[in-house]
Amino acid sequence: MRGLIHLYHGDGKGKTTAAVGLAVRALGAGKKIVFLQCMKGSDTSEITVLQKLSGIQILRNTEDCGFYKNMTEEQKQRMRSMHDDSMRHALELIRREECDLLILDEITYPFAWELIDKEPVLKLLKHKPEELEIVMTGRNPQPELFECADYITEMCCRKHPYERGIAARKGIEF
Repeated sequence: MRGLIHLYHGDGKGKTTAAVGLAVRALGAGKKIVFLQCMKGSDTSEITVLQKLSGIQILRNTEDCGFYKNMTEEQKQRMRSMHDDSMRHALELIRREECDLLILDEITYPFAWELIDKEPVLKLLKHKPEELEIVMTGRNPQPELFECADYITEMCCRKHPYERGIAARKGIEF
């Protein structure tokens, strides 16, 4: 089966949720999943459940550096190092044929903010193994990511409870 590249982007809710849903579907079909989550180091509800499933490998930051706008230069360098390490690990799993579906969750942020080495990411997207399926998520993707995608789905926010002062809720938004 030929693998394709998905891009789930936009200011609306549901990008990571859609990627997790595809991971569950692929796992149900016997696929091997690598879920590489960028920018996040704290616990999220989707990671809690994915870690319990055999057949999904989680690669993510070992620490939470907070929001980009509040990071020091040292935190940005640590974040870049963690992202580069996760990407190298994912590439090794792909090389060893231990990955049928690679999810690059929140990849648009480190890609835009120079918090990941772009070269290996673009090389993978442009020269991926034929059968490998890739999903990318995040807001404001760079043009290079659009160019590589076979599926592009934009989540558009029309209304959000945050606008009424309702904070993110565990199990729903995180």
